[in-house]
Amino acid sequence: MNSNEIEIHKELKKYFGFSQFKGLQEQVIQSILNKKNTFVIMPTGGGKSLCYQLPALIQEGTAIVVSPLIALMKNQVDAIRSLSSENGIAHVLNSSLTKSEITQVKADITAGITKLLYVAPESLTKEEYVQFLQSVPISFVAIDEAHCISEWGHDFRPEYRNLRHIIKQLGDVPVIGLTATATPKVQEDILKNLDMTDANTFKASFNRPNLYYEVRTKTKNVESDIIRFIRQHKGKSGIIYCLSRKKVESIAEVLQVNGISAVPYHAGLDAKTRAKHQDMFLMEDVDVVVATIAFGMGIDKPDVRYVIHHDIPKSLESYYQETGRAGRDGGEGHCLAYYSYKDVEKLEKFMSGKPVAEQEIGFALLQEVVAYAETSMSRRKFLLHYFGEEFDSETGEGADMDDNVRNPKTKVEAQDAVVKLLEIVRDTKHIYKSKEIVFTLIGRINAVIKAHKTDTQSFFGSGSDHDEKYWMALLRQVLVEGFLSKDIETYGIIKITPKGLDFIKNPRSFMMSEDHEYSENEDDTIVTASKSSATADEALMEMLRELRKKVAKKLGVPPFVVFQDPSLEDMALKYPITIPELCNIHGVGEGKAKKYGADFIALINRYVEDHDIIRPDDLVVKSTGVNSANKLYIIQNIDRKLPLTDIASAKGLSMDALIKEMEQIVYSGTKLNINYWLDDLLDEDQQEEIHDYFMESDSDKINDALKEFDGEYDIDELRLMRIKFISEVAN
Repeated sequence: MNSNEIEIHKELKKYFGFSQFKGLQEQVIQSILNKKNTFVIMPTGGGKSLCYQLPALIQEGTAIVVSPLIALMKNQVDAIRSLSSENGIAHVLNSSLTKSEITQVKADITAGITKLLYVAPESLTKEEYVQFLQSVPISFVAIDEAHCISEWGHDFRPEYRNLRHIIKQLGDVPVIGLTATATPKVQEDILKNLDMTDANTFKASFNRPNLYYEVRTKTKNVESDIIRFIRQHKGKSGIIYCLSRKKVESIAEVLQVNGISAVPYHAGLDAKTRAKHQDMFLMEDVDVVVATIAFGMGIDKPDVRYVIHHDIPKSLESYYQETGRAGRDGGEGHCLAYYSYKDVEKLEKFMSGKPVAEQEIGFALLQEVVAYAETSMSRRKFLLHYFGEEFDSETGEGADMDDNVRNPKTKVEAQDAVVKLLEIVRDTKHIYKSKEIVFTLIGRINAVIKAHKTDTQSFFGSGSDHDEKYWMALLRQVLVEGFLSKDIETYGIIKITPKGLDFIKNPRSFMMSEDHEYSENEDDTIVTASKSSATADEALMEMLRELRKKVAKKLGVPPFVVFQDPSLEDMALKYPITIPELCNIHGVGEGKAKKYGADFIALINRYVEDHDIIRPDDLVVKSTGVNSANKLYIIQNIDRKLPLTDIASAKGLSMDALIKEMEQIVYSGTKLNINYWLDDLLDEDQQEEIHDYFMESDSDKINDALKEFDGEYDIDELRLMRIKFISEVAN
């Protein structure tokens, strides 16, 4: 160590009490002390702030730190003040200060006491502040959260765009940009915008080997799934992210009703409540915080054990940031995201009102999230590739820490298909995004393809032996392998790389794993416990099926009329042994429990005793009763023979949603007489034909009925007839 190095190790010990630097910190600090422009890319929790705090404390003059978050500035100032006897060692300069406080800040800076001055970008645009800062010695300017400069970042702030001009007015001071999230595109943007393409760049690895990544299908009973997950992690701290405030409130409420200590956190709560909820979480008075992304910026809780995304985020950067709040202490961190393509479509709708350029960026970022969720390759490799980092999924640290690696999908040889794909990218001359490339392969025409006359080329449709899903999956994997590149500047145009051209010349084995199928039980409108089958008691399930068959035979009805499969699965999971407990089973209402319940609870009772089963009486997912008012309204107004269209519009429901509600009502055992409505839709013979079909069928699935009648009836007619059938035959 030269004397300079010994010096900064001594200072590190003196101010921060550490005897060693972490990762790249030491090199970064040396670069700053040498007055060089410096750019630091370091994941959250990597020790970024120390990189500018230490050099600021040991240099002449004041360092200016630009930060977008007032709460974060306050935390940092408090932390630095605790290191020194001088309160004035660090100050905040922003709109929240009074006149006299501003005077005090200026005096401390002039006296050379203040080493770090935290400012919001807006404050820097004030003429009086700029003039004052021109008159005092400035050691350097640090720009924290530098990705806010780039509209490709996940948190773009227009006011960051002016920083370069303001810094220039302060004279020739070195600039340090710091960010915790940066795709290669965002990094380039930051350097260009700060006019520091000559900067020393330091990039730490984005791999967090202790985090386990998992994506599950978002079914209708996602709430029960979340409750089950939290119960498996009893007493541990977790964060649940939702996209809307409304969702935050309702999930927090469902968790509370089910005995989980949780609080909501979003920008709609007043500052006092927000601060209180954040403190409760930090002090472990509550286990779970349900939040919009407004939460977590200033949170430095090292032992968050899981982060759940109830809704998929808008970009992979946000996802990386938010999951990165788990396991900061190096201990376990489970990152669970629920994915359904419907959510993605919702996000796309939100974007449709924005300027075109912003929409393009938004769509490009969203497609990356979809690709991440649907991929069957190592999620860690996929994420790190997105951040421009290579990862060896065999030997890399944390290689087995994701659901795809632990439950690998079968791989198939795709050598010839890869060649075909690469040739198409080459021969269409790099003008297309993924969608058009796949369309060209399968021979589907759209406006873009027509405009370029690609449909007249000999290779058009040359990959029609595989479907769109197959080619999309292959394209993603070939991208990650580096045979193709995606040009983000042009919103995702695909180009071939030298590595790809070489593969065409010298093809070799390429094993691809097929994408996940995320089906959402489109058909079985009532099935919401479909996920639970994996944990149900198989032996009991068999016995319940047998009993159902017997009861159905005796009554001369199809078995599904007695109880649907999801209800049996739920019984095999929760072991209800009284009628009230049976009423809490999924899809079983009081009417149904009284009518058919006795035999079933008798069977379960015997089974529980014979096998010494400890019943999970806490597994009843209680609902917050939001829908009960709707249900009552629907039942009363069907009794009054009000047109269904009127009932739907009075409650702000679509027809589909109203039918769903009605299905839940009749399947849980309440009668609904909708003859007045059906008689206008279908004549007597048609109704009889559908009734007989359900009577003789083994299944009440609408898809099966649609196939059987082959277009004779539409989906709503069949669903309404199924409601009538269940209502009359079962209830």
